[in-house]
Amino acid sequence: MRVIDMHCDTIERIYRQRREGRDTALRENGLHLDLLRMRRSGYQLQNFALFVKLREGEDPWEQVLALLSLYEREMAENSDLIAPVHRFLDIAENDRAGKMSALLTVEEGAVCRGELEKLRDLYGRGVRMMTLTWNFPNELGWPAAAREAPAGILNAGAAENGAGSPGVSGGRGLTERGREFVAEMEALGMIPDVSHLSDEGFYDVLAVTKKPFVASHSDARAVCPRARNMTDDMIRKLAERGGVVGLNFCAHFLEEAPEGREDPGTIAAVVRHARHIAKVGGVGVLGLGSDFDGIDTHRELPGAQSMGKLWEALKAGGFSEGELDRIFRGNVLRVYEEVL
Repeated sequence: MRVIDMHCDTIERIYRQRREGRDTALRENGLHLDLLRMRRSGYQLQNFALFVKLREGEDPWEQVLALLSLYEREMAENSDLIAPVHRFLDIAENDRAGKMSALLTVEEGAVCRGELEKLRDLYGRGVRMMTLTWNFPNELGWPAAAREAPAGILNAGAAENGAGSPGVSGGRGLTERGREFVAEMEALGMIPDVSHLSDEGFYDVLAVTKKPFVASHSDARAVCPRARNMTDDMIRKLAERGGVVGLNFCAHFLEEAPEGREDPGTIAAVVRHARHIAKVGGVGVLGLGSDFDGIDTHRELPGAQSMGKLWEALKAGGFSEGELDRIFRGNVLRVYEEVL
């Protein structure tokens, strides 16, 4: 078993704990994910997100640069175990050197403040994937959260970013600047990530791009009706484009819990989403996007050490060994080979 996970928030979690005075590091820690557990669990590649939550009075560009500096220090300090990926061939080179691979992503397109030069700067520093939004509107477009959150919360988020309300004719999708960003990302070789983006935004990305893109950490809306999850039509369209949706382990996106009942998450729910997504879009559209360290701890998949348990559950759920290898790494490698 080899593992590629398209999304974790471990870098931001380490950064936050260090600001609180805790000596947390990527090599070994008490979080959902660390390098030693990844190595024991057969990880080939982990996408590390630089997650920025827009906050009043804080510059998102400065926030992402601080996270980027932490990531670069951790890569340098752990170069015996892991190395960054800037191009597809780097993955094979790291394999030959006996190292895991790290692919750098950004979660929140507002960090660029609407400036293409900042996007290019991030690419130059190694970023190879970016979500267009998180849960607030920004210069690039509208989030999926717009379907569920009160308007006041969304407007507050936009105001904190200084973005105002980026209205889009025909719906709350990408802004014109957002379309420019997506086109530039494809030209650079940076993968657009539509997790967190509104439904309208998904179809805008589909229209602007020609190459595969991803929903790095999303589930199926037909199984659990959360706005963050993908509709069946979106899954089919993503599959037709050659993209991948990464199964998110967040219990809130996996199943609806009755009022007043805690739902810490089950593997059975992950398997239900996997089977539905494969039925709608084919096995080729499935990948992993745990969202480790960005979600509450999943009861049955508490961290990187749990991937073997997930493999066995999916196998018991009807997936063959060959299909599992595609889900756990092959499908994502195909996208990276075409885009990076």
